[in-house]
Amino acid sequence: MDIFTNYKCRISTNTYNKEFAATTEIYRHAVDFFIAVYLGNADTFTELKGDLLKQRKIEQLTHRTAKNPSPAYDFDGQFYKFPSYYRRAAISAAIGKAESYLSNLKRWEAERRHGKKPGYPKSGYVYPVLYRGGSFVPAGDYAFSVKVFVHNTWDWVTVSVRKSDADYIARHCVGREALVPTLTKKGRVWNLSFSFKERVTLNSTPVGEQTILAVDLGINSACACCAMTSDGTVIGREFLHLPVEEDSLGHAFNKAKKAQRLNAKRIPRMYAKVDGINNRIAVLTAQFIMDAAIGYGVGTIVFEHLDLGSKKRGHGKQRLHHWKARYVQSMVATKAHRLGIRIATVNAWGTSRLAFDGSGAVERGGNAGLPSYSLCRFTTGKVYNCDLNAAYNIGARYFIRELLKSCSATRRLAIEAKVPQCVKRSTCTLSTLIDLNAALAADAA
Repeated sequence: MDIFTNYKCRISTNTYNKEFAATTEIYRHAVDFFIAVYLGNADTFTELKGDLLKQRKIEQLTHRTAKNPSPAYDFDGQFYKFPSYYRRAAISAAIGKAESYLSNLKRWEAERRHGKKPGYPKSGYVYPVLYRGGSFVPAGDYAFSVKVFVHNTWDWVTVSVRKSDADYIARHCVGREALVPTLTKKGRVWNLSFSFKERVTLNSTPVGEQTILAVDLGINSACACCAMTSDGTVIGREFLHLPVEEDSLGHAFNKAKKAQRLNAKRIPRMYAKVDGINNRIAVLTAQFIMDAAIGYGVGTIVFEHLDLGSKKRGHGKQRLHHWKARYVQSMVATKAHRLGIRIATVNAWGTSRLAFDGSGAVERGGNAGLPSYSLCRFTTGKVYNCDLNAAYNIGARYFIRELLKSCSATRRLAIEAKVPQCVKRSTCTLSTLIDLNAALAADAA
């Protein structure tokens, strides 16, 4: 698979801020122009295969040359001396936006106009792509020449980036394929965004020989992990507690709540602090998971598939709203793929609610007379860590899915008849995986 990474280098000087803004505005108008051309000739473009042929067709319709003196659309008249490299970048951006709109429109019509009709595409916040040689040239170790709209014409300006940013890219991106950079803006700061591509080969160990790391992300505790093999054997357990960060986060939340009740004006700054602490917790959690995965030599990291889009309710809804679970999973996925480790997700329903030994639902915290919500009591009377119990069930659900997937339809139906618990994935536990392995062994014998 291919991994794409992006690194932003802040432009050190603000001398050309107005020129960058003018260049971006003209570039966006050009993208809007080409979107209109594409949609006005949609039938013609559907017959063409490949973006290169479509790009050439748009240039034939819009760009005046000696062999094409009268194009159907007068692009050169509206965009005087528009650089050819910017023109081709704008055409590529327009093709992507127009085709996305047409596919969404087709899907909306096929679904009998269910939901809101897709809006007409616009350039939006697209930024100029700087093709090397035509609009972007290195001018030193920490300087670059960029073609921009300056003094009512297109000319080269030289900008410099911070030494720390350039050295970071030189140190960490060796061996990666460099793609074209982009001129971007965040807040009031202009940046040169450098993109890189690298190809990696993901782990392909057969499911019966795999070792996985099952991860249960929590709100009160950062995470609990367990390394597990396909027969249900747990070979390692890891817990991450961040008492200092959790305490700081609790204080920050309480201050923000108090200020909110008093209608204070400094609430945005307080929630910015909350977000910063949450980011810190997310980074530490992702690094902990990767260290555990490398330590146990796993081939797959398994998470719960978390649906965080629904409305939050209860006394902890604010904490849940600021939870960075998706951010943690995204960071882990990027780090893991670079090392050839796969990422998988399983059904999250009941992983904490069901006991891993198959004894049924558990009672947590005060409902079971326990001092902490991180503890649970099984129906058998056993007291166990609730996050670790969930991690066992997460790993078991992954192996149950993969083991059944590798069976033929006839064999799978016969095994499901022997182990009916594995039919409904939302009720599978570690005990279900053990029963499934026993059934597979008996069937093989």
